[in-house]
Amino acid sequence: MLAATAAPRIDAKRRVVLDHRKRQFAQAQWAEQDYTHRMNFYTIPPTGDITLEQFEEWGIARLKVLAELEACQSRNRTPAETEEYMRPVMEKHMRLSSNRSNNSERDMERKKDHYSHWTLRLAFSGTADLRQRFARLETQLFKLRFQHDDGKERKEFITSLPMSWETVSDEEKKLWLEELKAATNSNNKTDEESWFKVDWEKVPELVERRQVLLKRGQAYVHVREQTSMVVNEFSRTLESGLELAARFLPRMDEDNRLAPILHHLSQSFTAPDAGYSEESSIGDMASISAASIDGLSSHFPLCMQNLHRELRKNSHLKHFGRLQYTLFLKGIGLNLQECIVFWRKSFKLIADDKFKSEYLYNIRHNYGEVGGDANKRGRGYTPYSCQKLLTEAPPSAGQTHGCPYRTYSPDNLITLLQHVGVSDREVLRDVREYVGKQRYHIACNRVFEAAHKGEIKKVKDQSLWPASELDTILHPNTYFKRSFLLKNLGKVQSGDIGVDGPTQQMSD
Repeated sequence: MLAATAAPRIDAKRRVVLDHRKRQFAQAQWAEQDYTHRMNFYTIPPTGDITLEQFEEWGIARLKVLAELEACQSRNRTPAETEEYMRPVMEKHMRLSSNRSNNSERDMERKKDHYSHWTLRLAFSGTADLRQRFARLETQLFKLRFQHDDGKERKEFITSLPMSWETVSDEEKKLWLEELKAATNSNNKTDEESWFKVDWEKVPELVERRQVLLKRGQAYVHVREQTSMVVNEFSRTLESGLELAARFLPRMDEDNRLAPILHHLSQSFTAPDAGYSEESSIGDMASISAASIDGLSSHFPLCMQNLHRELRKNSHLKHFGRLQYTLFLKGIGLNLQECIVFWRKSFKLIADDKFKSEYLYNIRHNYGEVGGDANKRGRGYTPYSCQKLLTEAPPSAGQTHGCPYRTYSPDNLITLLQHVGVSDREVLRDVREYVGKQRYHIACNRVFEAAHKGEIKKVKDQSLWPASELDTILHPNTYFKRSFLLKNLGKVQSGDIGVDGPTQQMSD
């Protein structure tokens, strides 16, 4: 008789519990995923490890792509125009190589695509409005990629999907051929066409348009509708996933590393964040002085034109207006000494002693000449982006800082635009519409495009700049430099590519 040997019991109090502070250093429980296909339905969450920097940077990169897609939609671009516009944007921020390419970064590109989708899924699942916008834009991005995927790879991807359809057999096709052709508007005289069979509830829009044959609860769909079926399935799957993410989101608040990043990304849906680059300065192309600011103000975005007008009108700006404007002037290339001269002459009604005691220190502090930890490296603070202007607390009475597209009433905004020279009724109507939808940065871009219509056409027709240099403006200093370059096309030597690339000296 064999004796049964019981496994030793482990005292619950003596179990080894991994300290949550050390959990990040433990061995990963999940293996990295293989990305067989370029396309992705994002049904499985990522299971590998990435750094917090990658988590945020990849999310921001994807957000820029979605923001440009939404901008195309807001501007009523046609599908062909959207495709042309988005090609360099996706190549720059979210490139996806095919299986046939020899790109060594292919797997990393797909990993970035996968992780960034789930990062934004978490960030934008908090409210119904964010979920709806995210699902709509992700579906548009999926469709754009799917339509231009390699034919063989697209077929393999479709085969891998858990789609509840089946190909209509040759026997069944012969049985219903005439009805199939009539119901699906097929004019092909040959019999070498394909149809799919699916539950009719899966294709309600095709049923509504009477573009399918219905038999015994099944919809017989022509192969040309396959893209629509896949895209609709993607959209339904994503919407369900967002509802699940919304229920899971409260747990993320317990993670003090991820919660701030997700909050920052969700705010970026108002206007994607755009960091300031020193290349937004024109100091290497033109000599900028206090005396030249009035002339250069014609290139300023409305937020800075408004501050400049108030300063000239009242010879004074309140603290937050001075801060916003000083950093902007610093960003376009005005050095500290000239900035001090500019403010001293602008505050002409204030005595020297008061200017030195109440205003001079703040100017020097913004440039990093004085101050504490924030200015240790002597660089000071960076100019404000559109996102910062749109998400900060609105100005109170007597203050003029912030973004006028957000802070002004529609009627006062139109009046302000007319005062700075915007008179086209169509542009003003579009601005009013965009502001009503809270697409403030799109309204600003609409004004820019109208003011530089001829120059932008010349740049595009003659391929003077890469297409990516004409993407949506997300920073006041980008607005300024792009305006300056466009209005000085004949004075800037060939080879200057605009905002992101290297610049050259202006010719004499």
